[in-house]
Amino acid sequence: MSTTVILFTILSIGAIASGISLVTRRNPVSAAMSLIVHFFMLAGLYLTLQAQFVAIIQILVYAGAIMVLVIFVIMLLNLGKEENLTEKFSMRTTLALALGGLFVVQFLTAFLGKKTGMNALPEKSMSIGTTEGIGNVLFTQYLFPFEAISLLLLAAIVGSILLAKRKHEAS
Repeated sequence: MSTTVILFTILSIGAIASGISLVTRRNPVSAAMSLIVHFFMLAGLYLTLQAQFVAIIQILVYAGAIMVLVIFVIMLLNLGKEENLTEKFSMRTTLALALGGLFVVQFLTAFLGKKTGMNALPEKSMSIGTTEGIGNVLFTQYLFPFEAISLLLLAAIVGSILLAKRKHEAS
């Protein structure tokens, strides 16, 4: 077994454990911390798949910016202790158990099923997920859509500045 496969397995188990921790926590701040750990585990998985750009974006955008917003909202809501909710057996519980059983069946099928022999990445995958590979495709094949989106974002920024300036002058 190669180091990449061992690292992928460890990160996968960590991602599953942090995902389970996320949905089982009652405290929203500890659930958010579990989500941050999950984002880092996913970034590690992307690195083992040779997708360096996606891994860095995962950390910067999700573990950084989005989680700051989530923590900010949690602090704004000022969530106190919730009363213990007693819920009887309902349709939602039945659906959750059915989907959980389906997940277990798929998991067992994937690991106990017939081996396909496809355990190596294609050779092209070494260059697809890199920053250079993404930049090359973005600025050659998708140059017009990239520039159109940049002009739309520029117009949105200018418009928001003008609206904020008008509101400020009216005050």
